[in-house]
Amino acid sequence: MRIITGKARGVRLETLDGLNTRPTSERSKEAIFSMLQFDIAGSLVLDLFAGSGQMGLEAASRGAEAVLLVDRSKEAFKIINNNITKTRLSDTVTAKNEDSISFIKRCDNSKKFDIVFLDPPYATALIDEALTVLFERELIDDESIIVCESDRFEILGIANSEKYDIIKTMKHGAAHISVLRIKSEAI
Repeated sequence: MRIITGKARGVRLETLDGLNTRPTSERSKEAIFSMLQFDIAGSLVLDLFAGSGQMGLEAASRGAEAVLLVDRSKEAFKIINNNITKTRLSDTVTAKNEDSISFIKRCDNSKKFDIVFLDPPYATALIDEALTVLFERELIDDESIIVCESDRFEILGIANSEKYDIIKTMKHGAAHISVLRIKSEAI
């Protein structure tokens, strides 16, 4: 796994051993960032359930103004910090070793996140919980883009609600990518 383009282009990232963390595939990452390419520069990015931090680091490499990586695993946090050092993106990337849902429940909402990556362990309902908290805490607005990665069998309940529009869906192997925005009438 590597950074595709930008300041840290070509840097190989560390990943966690074992099956507890499942990095987004190169193909999925390329498709996601191709779609986001005009939204990244100057953006405020949140990568929840960050794992190795690759999605947030890719955004930072491409010109995001500030990136926040959150993961509760101590092993993941160590890998994330190693990857921040390897990519030399510490000026724009911050890592937090916390439970993602707890973090957003108390996160400062004075600034809205422009891009949010949600890639929790599959079949946990954490995407729906995160989407609910992000909306209720006003951490996002109708301009924010939320990228969710789930198991192809997982049904996103809130994504089909009156609060969110599904902008695009993609399937890459077992991964199902859903790109969401808040409906402007929901705000």
